[in-house]
Amino acid sequence: MSTDTVVEISNVWKIFGANPPAALQAIRERGLSKAEVLAELGAVVGVADISLSVNRGEIFCIMGLSGSGKSTLVRHFNRLLEPTAGNIKIEGTDVMALAPKELQEFRNRKIGMVFQNFALMPHRSVLDNVAMPLEIRQIAKNERMRQAAAILDIVELGAWGAKFAHELSGGMQQRVGLARALAANPDVLLMDEPFSALDPLIRRQLQDEFIRLSKILKKTTIFITHDLDEAVRIGDRIAIMRDGKMVQMGTAEDIVMHPADDYVADFVAGISRLKVVHAHAVMQPLETFVAQSGPLAADLPRVAASETLSNLINMAIEEDKPIIVQNEGKDIGIVTRADLLRTVIEGTEVS
Repeated sequence: MSTDTVVEISNVWKIFGANPPAALQAIRERGLSKAEVLAELGAVVGVADISLSVNRGEIFCIMGLSGSGKSTLVRHFNRLLEPTAGNIKIEGTDVMALAPKELQEFRNRKIGMVFQNFALMPHRSVLDNVAMPLEIRQIAKNERMRQAAAILDIVELGAWGAKFAHELSGGMQQRVGLARALAANPDVLLMDEPFSALDPLIRRQLQDEFIRLSKILKKTTIFITHDLDEAVRIGDRIAIMRDGKMVQMGTAEDIVMHPADDYVADFVAGISRLKVVHAHAVMQPLETFVAQSGPLAADLPRVAASETLSNLINMAIEEDKPIIVQNEGKDIGIVTRADLLRTVIEGTEVS
């Protein structure tokens, strides 16, 4: 994954009410809480001073409970909602500076959106639905149908192009929605709880499908979800929101191992660490272990720093030997059975 920044927002606020600028001024000058702003000014703080960046090809998950502000936030990236304050840049373009016609063109060419509601046109075939973004661009019919058919093949619905939406299952309809967003070849995908209306089995299948497509197409994606398990499965990084604020941001491993506060700790309490935590997070420094225990035996097993806790435990079950952790072929740390037990039981890494 590239480290080129594709999406960058800074100090974004969204306040709903009769006079949002006055409410924002009161918050800044008097430090009012969300509840105080509502009680005194009748204004609702939807998003509070959010800054983040998303790298090229990254799946960045924004999660939180209902009312946390996550869906409000995602609608600012393409200005479906106008922020009360803040800056938004996508691929270097100042989105806030775009005039209405420029903004419409920008949305058509740069951004694809997938919502929880499939929003397929019932009078159009599946192929016609997928081709709609290209029709808006005034692409010639033969060419847009060719491109739409190619995308349907990628989402494994090539044989369903002539069908209508009501003839497809919910999971298939959502794949059509994803194909439609991809047809215009956008730089950025915005996905607002796209799988949450589906039953658990189909939801997991679509998560797998999306992970597969992401590896093929390498689209920069901002994925909204209220489900931490989904965020952990899909996201390269996760941001957790509460009451319009960003509470914590990092990899799943960062958040599980180092929750920022009790709220996040409660959120991650039910997550299994087995596939989230990796060797580099539980190892002891090599020098510390050698100083305490003496020189290393020549036949110790070695693993990469990215090895999962699950596999480390399986290795420790087979044989009670310290495991050497490597990074780019260099020995950097040691993991013992005690380290693994401490991580599983206490949920904390070795100091």
